[in-house]
Amino acid sequence: MISLKINGKKYEVNVDSDVPLLWVIREHLKLTGTKFGCGIGMCGSCTVHADGKAQRSCITQVGSVQDKKITTIEGLPEDHPVKKAWIAEQVPQCGYCQPGQIMQAAAFLMENPNPTDKQIVESMSGNLCRCGTYPYIKQAIKRAAKEGKRV
Repeated sequence: MISLKINGKKYEVNVDSDVPLLWVIREHLKLTGTKFGCGIGMCGSCTVHADGKAQRSCITQVGSVQDKKITTIEGLPEDHPVKKAWIAEQVPQCGYCQPGQIMQAAAFLMENPNPTDKQIVESMSGNLCRCGTYPYIKQAIKRAAKEGKRV
């Protein structure tokens, strides 16, 4: 049995410790906001937080995060500055990559609340968007940084 704390709730799952966290989140816990993209940690669609740090859940073995606080897109509050900025800037087109984009941006802003454009681009470079919403993503992150200062 693997014990996990996800979005503030404790879960026990009967899986091997080397199963990818993504599959436990989606298939066992039915938290389907975290998406499968590439399966090799290159696209960012599966990004979650482990103790506040962005992590690719498709390449993270579930056994390696048993003692960590995991947050998925469902666990990020609706009034989080990044979620609010995403809506205000009308970022999503197809929306498939957006949970991973939002989770990456939220973790980045926790570490760097006053980023430059260059830092935003560098931080988000590992999250792919086939619709090409990168200018909107950058604008939303800048808005979230500004709004976060007011919280």
